[in-house]
Amino acid sequence: MKNSSVAVAKPSQLVDGFGRVHTDLRISVTDRCNLRCTYCMPLDVTFKPREELLSYEEISRVAHVAASLGIRSIRLTGGEPLLRNGLEKLVQLLVAVPGIEEVSLTTNGILLESQAAGLRQAGLSRLNVSLDALKPDIFARVARRQGLDRVLAGLAAAKAAGFASIRINAVSIRSLTEDEIVPLARFCRGEGFHLRFIEFMPLDGETAWSDAQVLSGREVREILERHFGPLVATVRSDAGQPAIDFSYTDGSGPAGTTAGVGFIDPVTQPFCDRCNRLRLTADGQFRNCLFSTSEWDARPLLRSGGSDDMIARLLHECVESKRAAHGIGTPDFQRPARAMYQIGG
Repeated sequence: MKNSSVAVAKPSQLVDGFGRVHTDLRISVTDRCNLRCTYCMPLDVTFKPREELLSYEEISRVAHVAASLGIRSIRLTGGEPLLRNGLEKLVQLLVAVPGIEEVSLTTNGILLESQAAGLRQAGLSRLNVSLDALKPDIFARVARRQGLDRVLAGLAAAKAAGFASIRINAVSIRSLTEDEIVPLARFCRGEGFHLRFIEFMPLDGETAWSDAQVLSGREVREILERHFGPLVATVRSDAGQPAIDFSYTDGSGPAGTTAGVGFIDPVTQPFCDRCNRLRLTADGQFRNCLFSTSEWDARPLLRSGGSDDMIARLLHECVESKRAAHGIGTPDFQRPARAMYQIGG
């Protein structure tokens, strides 16, 4: 397979059997959440006991080892990461790791209003905020909770705190979110947020996903272009990023902002050939793909005297076992046993 993500790898880097060099680590800090989004988790859910979750010190240790192997960016996820007490402390630990160039966060925004300033002061570089709808009733149908006003307040607080890069992640679901596409685009353009539409993936906790619910990125783009005119592809700043980004050509976006639009299409246009990311679950499992059916358990090493070299070997084993692609839509595709909230987005 031809790989387009990274050039020549150094001997110590995390390289899989297809030449993909891994530089991005997603770290889930909790499986708990204050929403119950249909695409992520079931209504009836049992969370991990707190003692099974990695401590901030354990996460920091993994980050040091991963950085020594070429990891350069870390994104904190969940569940909802802002439910974890004192998250600013973890951000401070991670930004201090030699080799780490960026620490970012994905959140549903419900608790962001009170925490945005502290996270910015701790060194957090960038925010991704999940927002699937601007109508309260559609928001509640997707999230199965109220809270749209709190998300909007959190976004305002993030802007006031000085976050220059704020991305909005919107999951597209057929027969549910079509009418939200244009309002979300108008809102993000007006606020200077970069909007990304994400195809609905088979990671819901109730295993109710079907391909008939997938509103493709192509269809979303066609809707946008009917309202705003042609979209023009932009140069990809990170070869491994999952999104294909576009800019508007009608000139109505605010000057000096990054208010473009992107499409993450893992179902209809898989980007596996350029994937450069790994995941660490809240309970200490390394995963080489969202759809992996295998995990590599780091927690015993962290809690029973394992050396950094042993953690490094586990990371290499995880990466070397990575498949060429996730296989959605193929006869041999297997849904992972865990849902999105248990893996970390």
